[in-house]
Amino acid sequence: MIPQERVKKLPAWIQRILFSLTKLRVPGKIVYIVVSLLATIWFLIRVIPKPSRATYPCMQVAAPMMSGLVIWILTLSGAAFAFKKSKQKLFEARYVAAGLFLIAGIAVVTIFSFQMPKEVMADSLKIWYKPNNPLGEAKGMFPGRVVWGHNPKIATWDEKTGFWWEDRFNNQAETDKLFSQSLLSLTNVRNEKKSWDALFRFYNKTKRSIDTGYKNGEKIAIKVNQNNTSSHESSSEINANPAMILSLLKSLVSEAGIPEENITVADPSRFITNNIYDKCHAVYPKIHYIDHVGGDGREKSTYVENGFVYSKDFNGMTHGLATCFAEANYVINLAIMKGHVSQGVTLCAKNFFGCTSIETDWRKNAHGSGFSQSREGKRQYSVYPDFIGHKDLGGKTVLYLIDGVYSNKLLNGLPNSKWTLLPFNNEWMGSLFASQDPVAIESVVLDFALTAWPDAPDMMYSDHAMEEMALANNPPSGTVYDPERDGTRLSSLGTTEHWNNSTDKKYSRNLKTGDGIELIYQKVK
Repeated sequence: MIPQERVKKLPAWIQRILFSLTKLRVPGKIVYIVVSLLATIWFLIRVIPKPSRATYPCMQVAAPMMSGLVIWILTLSGAAFAFKKSKQKLFEARYVAAGLFLIAGIAVVTIFSFQMPKEVMADSLKIWYKPNNPLGEAKGMFPGRVVWGHNPKIATWDEKTGFWWEDRFNNQAETDKLFSQSLLSLTNVRNEKKSWDALFRFYNKTKRSIDTGYKNGEKIAIKVNQNNTSSHESSSEINANPAMILSLLKSLVSEAGIPEENITVADPSRFITNNIYDKCHAVYPKIHYIDHVGGDGREKSTYVENGFVYSKDFNGMTHGLATCFAEANYVINLAIMKGHVSQGVTLCAKNFFGCTSIETDWRKNAHGSGFSQSREGKRQYSVYPDFIGHKDLGGKTVLYLIDGVYSNKLLNGLPNSKWTLLPFNNEWMGSLFASQDPVAIESVVLDFALTAWPDAPDMMYSDHAMEEMALANNPPSGTVYDPERDGTRLSSLGTTEHWNNSTDKKYSRNLKTGDGIELIYQKVK
């Protein structure tokens, strides 16, 4: 990435051009190429007449950008040459030679596609990435607090044997520890029962203006992410982690004393697969499991017509809201950390989309522009404030969780994202994120994703949705967010900012420089 201190060492005229291009919202890739070209010209003008200048600090700033640009040009030129020679040999009926040149061209393009963009995108992301600039109003008992629980013992899949979700690769006792210690860190309470009481009591004070905890008979709906499923058969792709779901249920039932029959685990738009149902139902048979089709012990989801409307209309978008969420007294959002084409990541806000009456086949669901940020950086309406601000979704949520046990760079497929970032030691992430602030938790997990996966699809400007949520009362896009269409405009839904750097991972409350995010690292003992 291009640190701010490196940008400041470039000539003032290059900085002015960079600022102008950014202000005009020129796509990041183009900005990077333009700045690299200018840095290359500047380097050559300065160094050719006097080679000793190459050792100057300012020249050392330009050198990596110049080398990156040169490699990029050589790569494209090499691929073009190889394909041209392949075509020539084919016409000459020299098929072996044609094949070899074709393979060489494909190899060069592959190297460029899978290696160079990560470097290019890492640099271009930095152009709009502004650290420690908190926006919005922090939420929670400890405002803006996000707990990052980490337990390297819980995920041991070798990527070769069996399925990632099998018990032999997911230590349930260690997952229980991870969940418990993360919950205690979030609430600053010494046991789980009192932690849950603190969460319910805080919710009731702030949302209902009553000083009470959970009362018997009240319903809790847990939204899990089963996006990559097509039946009740267990899927090998990245989906909700059965061990993490069971840890959550253990905490609610066995520790907090919530009656099983008052809890629902649901993904109304997808399928509760056997790996989840069999594992959890064996321990808690009275809990409700709701999915799109029902059967095999699951209940079929029903919908409240027009239970969810967006602040802006979408052609073909459905408005039904799952009854189990409309009737719930409390909601727990258990999302997964993974990338997503068109928006960079899919976390807690996007997880709520599955509560609406969409089709199980994602191809039949209309995704308007509100589901993705502008690739040019233009501010525009986002559906995420509607999900988080809706009275029956984010408006009922007592706890936001993001499962980063395995995590994944892409939306679907097998988990394949091991982490070189400290403290993961090139292993699975083995993490759980917890917060009462829906915007803060998404912002923290986005920072991890931007660091590890800068070349994932559509990462540019992926923080725009967080800023729309944080400033929902007066968002950058100018949208009037009113998901119930009752004339009541949303207020700030939480706080957002980027950390200072990927080594320290400090936010404004950690640094005592602002009232944004506080990140608490909890290493499980």
